[in-house]
Amino acid sequence: MGEKEFDFKGLKMSGFLMLFINLVLMFLCVALLFTYNSFGVPGIILGVAGIIVSLFLLGGFMQLEPNQARAMVFFGKYKGTFKQTGFFWVNPFLDKKKLSLRARNLDVKPIKVNDKTGNPIMIGLVLVWKLKDTYKAMFEIDSQTLAEAATGTPANAATVGHTVAGRMTAFENFVKIQSDAALRQVAGQYAYDDNEGDINGLTLRSGGEEVNTQLEQKLNERLAMAGMEVVEARLNYLAYAPEIAAVMLRRQQASAIISAREKIVEGAVSMVKMALTKLSEENIVELDKDKKAAMVSNLLVVLCADEAAQPVVNTGTLNQ
Repeated sequence: MGEKEFDFKGLKMSGFLMLFINLVLMFLCVALLFTYNSFGVPGIILGVAGIIVSLFLLGGFMQLEPNQARAMVFFGKYKGTFKQTGFFWVNPFLDKKKLSLRARNLDVKPIKVNDKTGNPIMIGLVLVWKLKDTYKAMFEIDSQTLAEAATGTPANAATVGHTVAGRMTAFENFVKIQSDAALRQVAGQYAYDDNEGDINGLTLRSGGEEVNTQLEQKLNERLAMAGMEVVEARLNYLAYAPEIAAVMLRRQQASAIISAREKIVEGAVSMVKMALTKLSEENIVELDKDKKAAMVSNLLVVLCADEAAQPVVNTGTLNQ
């Protein structure tokens, strides 16, 4: 579905010029009222009518700052989006719905989901989003319903939907709900880590930019219908759920201990091999198979032990 937004092409004037004309009109009308002796009843009628028209024209003034927009609606019909910055005057009958096009941050609190292997995890994200299509944002989703969901009070929903702050709060609530759904979808495609799966597979812990890119893509697919765009999305919290955190911590500690032991044994075997080779090459002492086996056993015990070995001094001969 393509963009439905288009630029406003209706009547518009410089706000300063129209303000000058309006002040002149009001001055002339007041002058007519004060000089009713000269013009009589027609002068009074014209003066009163002119003041009413002047007051009515005040409703057409509006100003826009950079990265702000106005969705122009004429008796329920969309007439385009006004994005020019400055002070302008337009048809007072137009309903000028103010919107912000500026980037906004959203910190999604961690939620509990199941990863690919079924483990419950806590995962959260932070994202930057902004409005891209004002027509879809205003008319494709029900902002007042979203505001009601955000505030929890129907009375506030009707009020909040008619202010720029209320509209943006409603849109933010829509983004938050869709972010939760996208986060659950992406988290379910990957394992938390590689302890229970393919060590070469992508995981939430090791995925980095690939997981963030996938999350951003899913979010943009969901928010396109509402005219919103995710500029950036990043995982900012990732941990096991509390009910399994202690068990998983012990598993990680066991894995770390096993990895450390493997390194220790690998180094010890290398050192024993080097010792035997040096003794043999330099003819320091001749060892038969039994002596070599005993020496290997003793060296491995010394090198692999958690505590310092207690030396035993042999005062006899090697044959004893």
